[in-house]
Amino acid sequence: MEQGIQPINPIAIELGSIQIHWYGLIIGFGVLLGLIIALRESERRGLDKELFTDMILFAVPIAIICARIYYVIFQWDYYSQNPGDIIKIWNGGIAIHGALIGSVLTAIIFAKVKNVSFWKLADIAAPSLLLGQAIGRWGNFMNQEAHGGEVTRAFLENLHLPEFIINQMYINGTYYHPTFLYESVWNIVGVVILLLLRKVNLRRGELFLTYVLWYSVGRFFIEGLRTDSLMLTDSLRIAQVISIVLIIIAVAFILYRRFRGHADKRYLDA
Repeated sequence: MEQGIQPINPIAIELGSIQIHWYGLIIGFGVLLGLIIALRESERRGLDKELFTDMILFAVPIAIICARIYYVIFQWDYYSQNPGDIIKIWNGGIAIHGALIGSVLTAIIFAKVKNVSFWKLADIAAPSLLLGQAIGRWGNFMNQEAHGGEVTRAFLENLHLPEFIINQMYINGTYYHPTFLYESVWNIVGVVILLLLRKVNLRRGELFLTYVLWYSVGRFFIEGLRTDSLMLTDSLRIAQVISIVLIIIAVAFILYRRFRGHADKRYLDA
């Protein structure tokens, strides 16, 4: 190791045979903070404050399961030979797009059962989702994953990064792009934009669709820097393909709902 650089221990707490990983703690913190923000906003929007609490009890486990299934499907060559590793999510290996699919489907069903607008719930949750993703990327940092290609230490120093980030990007004798950080910063900027757009009083559903657009644009470009992407073919990254599809769908939904008169209500309407 260069100059005695040691990676951060991915295990936060160890009690006998019980190990609690930073990865899980960070993701859990992101979920909790996002929930708190959503609860406060839902109360301001006149919804039952227990609505999001009830939904999160279903959405979080389903999202994690779907995120893992999504990842395992596209890494089946490995997991078919190592089935015991399928449940080891503490080592990383959950895909955000899988989590989004699971959480959106859960929210649609939940909204129908509770007789509330899915789009109203989605708009309220949008900043929380993006904030959770921004925080969750630091779990990848602790595991030294979701990084980009090789760079020099001088390159990282020129980005004026803290020493602990530079050192953690030193993996097996090589420095790498901190793409986890690029995406985290992109998402935090997106959270600020979404919070500002709340005051603009967009049509219902468009705050959530703006979240989809913002995240997908950033993910498309950042994914191109990564070296551990899930691949559809030798040259096609799955996340980039999904990002393009989501951009098209989000724009199509905005236009369709406006032209068909399905977006006459606005975010700040009672």
